[in-house]
Amino acid sequence: MIKLVYCLRRLPELTREEFQRHWRQTHGPLVRDRAAALGIKRYVQAQTLDTPLNEALRASRGSESDIYDGVAELWWESAEALAAGTSTPEGRQAGRELFEDEKRFIDFARSVVFVAEEHPFVDD
Repeated sequence: MIKLVYCLRRLPELTREEFQRHWRQTHGPLVRDRAAALGIKRYVQAQTLDTPLNEALRASRGSESDIYDGVAELWWESAEALAAGTSTPEGRQAGRELFEDEKRFIDFARSVVFVAEEHPFVDD
């Protein structure tokens, strides 16, 4: 399995709450409904919590203070499956629809996206 990891920052005009609500209530269902067309096996949203723990963690490591608003993870069976899912007419249409919605809440210039392979060391 491979996964696409998308570290998200919201558009400047949105609050974190507005961003996360749209991502959870609008974009999440869009991804779910288009998963088969794209060959997606799993989709998870990790939404950043508003907690002092985040500041303490950043301070303890000297990390930047511009925290991500969330991280999306999408799994495919393989890189070939990802490419196949985005090359069909249905997959391309689904990708366009998701991208059009992402324009409403994601700051693309300040977000990071990449494909990765997991190597678990602890799996409860």
